[in-house]
Amino acid sequence: MSNLMYTIAVILFIFWMLGFFVYNVGNIIHVLFVLALILALTSVIKGRSKR
Repeated sequence: MSNLMYTIAVILFIFWMLGFFVYNVGNIIHVLFVLALILALTSVIKGRSKR
């Protein structure tokens, strides 16, 4: 499950980078970046607690 969340976080981060540098979409790009960070941190935290 954490691998799936990490993959989603990476995809959201890539979309954020594309939107930030290629398109001028507005604030939704920053929301995607925050979601990617939250998912990545959740994945890291859950991964550490299982060990």
